[in-house]
Amino acid sequence: MLLRLNIADNRPLHEQVAGAIRRAIAEGECAPGDRLPPARELSLALGVNANTVLRGLRALRDEGLLEFRRGRGVTVAGGAAGRSALMERVRELVADGARLGYSKGDLMEMIKEAQ
Repeated sequence: MLLRLNIADNRPLHEQVAGAIRRAIAEGECAPGDRLPPARELSLALGVNANTVLRGLRALRDEGLLEFRRGRGVTVAGGAAGRSALMERVRELVADGARLGYSKGDLMEMIKEAQ
């Protein structure tokens, strides 16, 4: 798994780390059940602090994309590829909505109306 961060990106580093892993999952570089390298290795490869990597990994765990298992490390959750792609689209929708002046609540109402 080859991850890169964009130095020109204004997002916090932990969000960039999570985004890079999310893309790797969505693009099939990491399949469900695959084990990720340890946070220390990822931090060295990306040139960031290990705590930054761990924060990004925890965010992905909270999204349901990763599973943390004692003694087995961090693995990609089952069904993560589809969820990762959908989460990316949701983030784009929220960003587009914000640019157009819509709040998250407004977007939620639009989604409810579309059902």
